[in-house]
Amino acid sequence: MAGLVKRAAELRGFRIAPGDSNYFACLLDPIADGAGFTLVVEIFAPGGATPPNTHRTAQEAFFILRGTGRARAGETWQEIGPGDTLLLPPGVEHVVENTGPGKLYCLTLMVPDEDFAALIRNGTPVELDAEDRAVLAGR
Repeated sequence: MAGLVKRAAELRGFRIAPGDSNYFACLLDPIADGAGFTLVVEIFAPGGATPPNTHRTAQEAFFILRGTGRARAGETWQEIGPGDTLLLPPGVEHVVENTGPGKLYCLTLMVPDEDFAALIRNGTPVELDAEDRAVLAGR
């Protein structure tokens, strides 16, 4: 394959567990695209958060596209907002939460995948709304 282009209108959304307050628009991953990593836009409802989690071998990075929140890496909390990048090394427990009035959008990269794509794609499909589609299209 010489390369791959995906359009924002083609992206699908997934929620890992039915009660989760965050969901994912899958950009690239090993399952659908043969990538050696998972790249998603992670979308948090107001007040939403990831559960505390760690990764055995993967690094995870978050680039904040829109919204405000805070992130915990180990015992340290940091405020996050548009243009901020958070890098989490393997083995560090972390949480990302939305503290703003609107949705929080993060470009999230996990390298290596560590079965992240399977966890997401085995979840519940979510309809991406007009706001989600606008952010994904860069508007």
